[in-house]
Amino acid sequence: MSRRSGILEFAVLGLLRESPMHGYELRKRLNTSLGVFRAFSYGTLYPCLKTLVANGWLIEESGGAQEDAPAAPLTGRRAKIVYRLTAEGKEHFEELLSQTGPDAYEDETFAARFAFFGQTSRDVRMRVLEGRRSRLEERLEKMRASLARTRERLDDYTLELQRHGMESVEREVRWLNELIESERAGRDLKGRAHGEPARDTTEGAPGVLPRPGDTPGPDTPGDTAT
Repeated sequence: MSRRSGILEFAVLGLLRESPMHGYELRKRLNTSLGVFRAFSYGTLYPCLKTLVANGWLIEESGGAQEDAPAAPLTGRRAKIVYRLTAEGKEHFEELLSQTGPDAYEDETFAARFAFFGQTSRDVRMRVLEGRRSRLEERLEKMRASLARTRERLDDYTLELQRHGMESVEREVRWLNELIESERAGRDLKGRAHGEPARDTTEGAPGVLPRPGDTPGPDTPGDTAT
């Protein structure tokens, strides 16, 4: 199985763990929620679904007509098949969630893993975040060394492109540092402590919570968390 196929299967299982869906809805969710799947087709999704069904991780259930999917030529509507996660599929997805090996740190894999951090235990989240940070710090070191060696031979535009790439990696490292700090402090991304309800914390902006690292206002509770 290719890495991209593995990521797609992981994402499909994760979405179906939230609720059963038909293929068209799954494709929309993958396109809108997971950026890594913005450019993929039914020709990619349906073989994946068939494989997951064959493995016993999904079951197909007949539903009504699918109004927003492409119409069948004779009936005018395509029959809707709803895909539901089986107990074996849930167990398999939980096994995938627990994995923290080097593949979890790669660009496409990390994006998919991060999308399901809400279903991931904190210790696993920490290992994945720290692994991703370590991977990017290694990449950044190599980029700086390469730039130092070739700076004199690069024209201004190529040099600027190199700098832009380095700045992008540096920004992600800073973001990862904030996430790791929040995880260690037991805060979620909205600054709430575990088990604490959401509360208004910004001046004149009801319902908006501070980002990790923001300083609470005078009438706000402190940081709260995941």
